[in-house]
Amino acid sequence: MLWSSSMTEPQTIIDKLWNAHEILRRDDGESLLWVDRHYVHEGSFHAFAKLTERGVRVAEPGLTFGVADHYVPTRGSRHDIADPEIARMVRQVEDNTAKFGIKLFGIDDPRQGIVHVVGPEQGLTLPGLLIVCGDSHTSTHGALGAYAFGIGASEVAHVLMTQTIWQKKPKRMRLTIDGATAPGISAKDIILAVIAQIGADGANGCALEFAGSAIRALSIEGRLTLCNMSIEAGARCGMVAPDAAAIAYLQGRPYAPKGAKFDQAVEAWSKLITDDGAIFDRDISLDAKTIAPIVTWGTSPQDALPIDASVPDPACEANAERAKYLRDALDYMGIAPGKKLSEIAIDRVFIGSCTNARIEDLRAAAAVLAGRISKVPGLVSAGSTVVKRLAEEEGLDRIFRDAGLEWGESGCSMCVGINGDIVAPGERCASTTNRNFRGRQGPGARTHLMSPAMVAAAAVNGHLADVRPLLAGRKT
Repeated sequence: MLWSSSMTEPQTIIDKLWNAHEILRRDDGESLLWVDRHYVHEGSFHAFAKLTERGVRVAEPGLTFGVADHYVPTRGSRHDIADPEIARMVRQVEDNTAKFGIKLFGIDDPRQGIVHVVGPEQGLTLPGLLIVCGDSHTSTHGALGAYAFGIGASEVAHVLMTQTIWQKKPKRMRLTIDGATAPGISAKDIILAVIAQIGADGANGCALEFAGSAIRALSIEGRLTLCNMSIEAGARCGMVAPDAAAIAYLQGRPYAPKGAKFDQAVEAWSKLITDDGAIFDRDISLDAKTIAPIVTWGTSPQDALPIDASVPDPACEANAERAKYLRDALDYMGIAPGKKLSEIAIDRVFIGSCTNARIEDLRAAAAVLAGRISKVPGLVSAGSTVVKRLAEEEGLDRIFRDAGLEWGESGCSMCVGINGDIVAPGERCASTTNRNFRGRQGPGARTHLMSPAMVAAAAVNGHLADVRPLLAGRKT
């Protein structure tokens, strides 16, 4: 693939990736794109059924990888699964991938985990690739300079059959965050602050590039969190241009190029940047110094505020439609108007998901919890078995257990509430996940989104709390 700049017009990284994968363009503006990497999971069964119905094979089985993550239990037996429907879903992905010759990171594989953790971790996700998966948070992989987005069930079938996909080119948007963040501020705080400012539809219909010194200062794990939640800002996908940090992260990964091929790849990846003078349809800048620890209070990721703030009061809202939205959200969440966020008691905590379950995330939570006791029950679920094993080697699992939290297996777990791990109706959960929609973690569940360190602070206090006082004198 070539993504060198045009001789006449500077290009964004979005343009370069799109142009490198465009096969043809129809009169209606839709383009046929080549897909470099296709990830499938238990929820992809509809697409496999279409292939069986038509009697066709997977076009490029070597470019498709399966992961068992959404339905796999993270507590109890993973082989003698009690719930027959969950057991059927897990068996189905095993049968489908075996039937069509697709590599599966299944429950018996030591590399198993959440698809958006496994891809980067194994070096399957690489700069310059176009990556799709039947999951909206496929945008995660853009943290390594890939063009990655979620697709629907019929599109999954189309990719399996043709290794291509029809798409309309999105608008180009850049979000530049410069400056140094304050101590205790994480990528999760950054992205929640962004969504709170621009809204859940602020990047609607856009491919979003994150840029600026604050972004470059983030680890790859932090960038993965950022791109993961670009979807919550309405973006089609999010991405960060690959740099020295990305190259260092990828070197030596199992599926990454080796030796001279890696050197050649690095040379190509270095050209995958936005050219000076390239034009975006929307360009926004933020100052990193203004970002505080953030938590959500409502039923959308845009309902987010600094921890020292109070929830809105609908009575103070002049716009009737907005006032109704506030009343409905506060009613569902069971929060009194104007209540201080730091006074909101919680019932449990969850640390996990494709947003915040990498080793950096677990270390951040453990740094707060070490030597302390959680006042509420909770579950910690690593993003992959590789992360789980590393955390155990570092003794992080003992910190979580000593604090009174449960140490689970790897998988999507309590993020999506379809695998047996749910928040009970009416309970309030401080969570590292990406969505706080009504019922996301279970019917009637009330979810507050925040960083792993902030979840740990909530656990120690029994209510939403600022993590910064708990970090004093601790290595983070």
